[in-house]
Amino acid sequence: MKKKQSLLSISISLLLSSLVCSTTLASISPVGARPPRHTSSSSSSAVDILGILTRAGSFNTFMRLMKATQLINQLNSQLITIKSGGLTIFAPDDNAFSQLKPGFLNMLSNGQKLELVQFHVLPEFVSSSNFDTLTNPVRTLAGAKQGKVELNVISYGGSVNISTGEVNTTINGIIYTDNHLAIYKVEKVLLPSDFFATKIAPAPAALAPAPALEVAKAPKPDKEKPLDDNSESSSTQVVPSQTSAAVNNNNRAFSVVFIIILIILFTA
Repeated sequence: MKKKQSLLSISISLLLSSLVCSTTLASISPVGARPPRHTSSSSSSAVDILGILTRAGSFNTFMRLMKATQLINQLNSQLITIKSGGLTIFAPDDNAFSQLKPGFLNMLSNGQKLELVQFHVLPEFVSSSNFDTLTNPVRTLAGAKQGKVELNVISYGGSVNISTGEVNTTINGIIYTDNHLAIYKVEKVLLPSDFFATKIAPAPAALAPAPALEVAKAPKPDKEKPLDDNSESSSTQVVPSQTSAAVNNNNRAFSVVFIIILIILFTA
């Protein structure tokens, strides 16, 4: 009997002790408190862009380009250190890349591949309801080459249209959004205009003027060559004054000789 009473007293004391402990714990932790969990409004430092795209599926080509150009490292670092603003990513799926000309990506240089991926990222956070507040042209991470790497975004009637000058597409889904990062699905790959800049061909050489048509003319006689003092023609040239003087002299000599002969004959 005494043993039963001692066991009963021990049991009662243990029960009272457990009640006291429960009351103490209840006074430290609020009722219904749960461990914190990641939500869309939590800090972007825990955001993994590739993980988000992997879970969304069908973005393998876009992720491969982000890794090959190492842009993903820059974006993740920026999200970790960001305090205000954020990033907006337009992500084309694999079907969008399949619409490109076969071998298009292989023809791009490493610099062009980086520019292509940067062209899909805005250096600011834009919620789905704030696209109508953007000022066109919208600047991307690809820079500010006027008329070459610019986006024009038009929001109308709940639809958001994007134009690059070469490609027109629309946003057809929200992949992820929080206070600093928004990722939207686009139907086509955004191609900057400078990928299609035509090279100016050098101006053709000026053509030589066509020869003027000459009217046929009768042949002209050969012109006489100028006479030289030493030429044979000059030696045969007749000088009238000199020839006449020589003849007169000869006649006079002949007359003198004839008269002398006559005188000799008559005096003999």
